[in-house]
Amino acid sequence: MTENIDIQLKKPGGLVNISVCDAEIPKPNNNEVIIKIAASSLNYHDLLVALGFIPTDDNRVPLSDAAGEIVEIGSDVVNWKKGDKVMSVCFPNWQSGPPKYELLSFIGDHEDGYATEYIAIQDTAITRIPTNMSLEESATLPCAGLTAWRALVDDGKLQAGETVLVQGTGGVSIFALQLAKSMGAKVIATSSSEEKLEKLRLLGADEVINYKETPEWGKEVLAKTNNEGVDHVIEVGGGGTFGESVRAAKLGGHIALIGVLSGPNASEIVLPRIFLKQIRMSGISMANKESQIAMIEYLEKTDIKPVISDTFDLADLAKAFQHQIDNKHFGKISITME
Repeated sequence: MTENIDIQLKKPGGLVNISVCDAEIPKPNNNEVIIKIAASSLNYHDLLVALGFIPTDDNRVPLSDAAGEIVEIGSDVVNWKKGDKVMSVCFPNWQSGPPKYELLSFIGDHEDGYATEYIAIQDTAITRIPTNMSLEESATLPCAGLTAWRALVDDGKLQAGETVLVQGTGGVSIFALQLAKSMGAKVIATSSSEEKLEKLRLLGADEVINYKETPEWGKEVLAKTNNEGVDHVIEVGGGGTFGESVRAAKLGGHIALIGVLSGPNASEIVLPRIFLKQIRMSGISMANKESQIAMIEYLEKTDIKPVISDTFDLADLAKAFQHQIDNKHFGKISITME
């Protein structure tokens, strides 16, 4: 190990303030490991950091997902060895149990992230990768994959035969579609283009809806479910989609609130419909390490493969973010360091 580069974000953010910098290869503290990062992937949270909407310290190293190989261990590390292939945990201090504010320090904004070739990280802030996935595939899992897992499994208690509605073709929604189908659920998917709708069908979506052609798509969901609605909604749109999500949910259904892609403010007062339909809401922001381990063990029993539509080199991170802004991707955008 002789050299290292990382990507730094200068205040106040913006793609023009992303720069490639030379950096020293870190040395591990007693309870740390050094990981040679093979890949990362982009999340909407990373984009908000890059654009300055989530304030960070000057010269912050962004990105919250990673997978790589351990190349050095601290003197007190006993659970890992050189050569182990591992992936990141988004909340390194949230190991198990319910969330607590003091546990929710987030890699990539509260502290330096994975836009680097080598990183020193606490040995409890990683898990092994699935044995049936590559490092690049594994690097898509810690945020998007785990969010979908928590929405459907931990909080949703998904059962075979239930119906799940997924919105759009971002990482969380694609993972939710794949997980739901693997568990015997029916999936209704929405998107804005016929090309993406066809890709959703190929991934297993039972029904698809073009939300641009059908703005009140909640009514279409009801029509496709004998006027019952769906058991689970993966709500990533925010204010612009929330009213239709409530319309689409069945009596006693579950809405997992995950994103605000269309804005944070709901355009319609839907509170009466929520309690009259007795809808259960879950606010989802990833999950703990224990849940990530459970997800890995489940994925190893399936043939699920993360959908990666585009790959960029680390040095081209700003171009990757622009690609994300332009909504040209389907599933995940991968960032490779090799």
